[in-house]
Amino acid sequence: MTKLKTAVIGVGSLGQHHARNYAEIARSGKTEFVGVSDLNEENARAVAEKNSCHYFTDWRELLDKVDSISIVTPTETHCEIACAFLKSGVNVLVEKPFAKTLDEADLMIKAAEKSGAKLMVGHLERFNPAMVALRPHVDNPLYFEIHRVSPFPNRSLDVDVVLDVMIHDLDAVQWLVDSKVSEIRAVGIPVISDKVDAANARIEFENGAVANITASRIGTEKIRKMRFYQTNSYVVLDYGTKFASVTSLAPNAIHPLLGISVNRLEIEDVEPLRAEIEAFLDCITNDKTPPITAEDGRRALSLALGVLEKIEAHRSRLNV
Repeated sequence: MTKLKTAVIGVGSLGQHHARNYAEIARSGKTEFVGVSDLNEENARAVAEKNSCHYFTDWRELLDKVDSISIVTPTETHCEIACAFLKSGVNVLVEKPFAKTLDEADLMIKAAEKSGAKLMVGHLERFNPAMVALRPHVDNPLYFEIHRVSPFPNRSLDVDVVLDVMIHDLDAVQWLVDSKVSEIRAVGIPVISDKVDAANARIEFENGAVANITASRIGTEKIRKMRFYQTNSYVVLDYGTKFASVTSLAPNAIHPLLGISVNRLEIEDVEPLRAEIEAFLDCITNDKTPPITAEDGRRALSLALGVLEKIEAHRSRLNV
């Protein structure tokens, strides 16, 4: 069986880790890592040397050289690059946010449908070991409190905090709640950049579930925590420490004062990005539906854009 030929387009702060993982997988004999592409030739060369592959400054040079790629470039370039590869039958893993607009997302989906190539969206937190351990224990969550805070990133910012980091949690709550969004309320302001740097969103679902999500990239510490309540239990997830627990009434207790059970879930500590890439390659090799579909990515993008619309309406009232 011919080995899949892989490559990474965009090898900045996250893309270089895509390259590292593809190179490691190739060394195991499962695939062939062809190369990396980046507009910054010095950066492309350095990453290529580190991972023993070729480098390119024009992604088009890879069109006829690979079977599958990761796109880790600024969001505004996702559609053009993805559509070019998909139309050539190349399988694509595109990092979040899926696209800049819903129209662009639809173009990518149509290109994949027409060629039959796999199209997967990189919502990394679904592969966090804490989330993987927790997912089987999720049963009708009713109320979420989510905080995602980090210091101002030392990298270029092409999107605001909602599309940059809150989108992880917007994807997660829609994945965990089996219901459609019914209402969005949101506030957000620019603090350091000219884009929204801190935001809060309240997402209400048709089944009555509510998610309160805070995201900031101007904090003094890193926080990536989700807490939610579901019938008969309280759930805690910490993406950063890879911790998850489910608290409930002890099985034999007839009254809350007689016993609370805290089940700290067993975690299989793997690198989320490695798990994401291996899942992508597996869906190609075994012709399976990607674990995070293009429709999933579009749904998260649609909610994020809805949050931004509410933020802009609120900012106009604040005149900021």
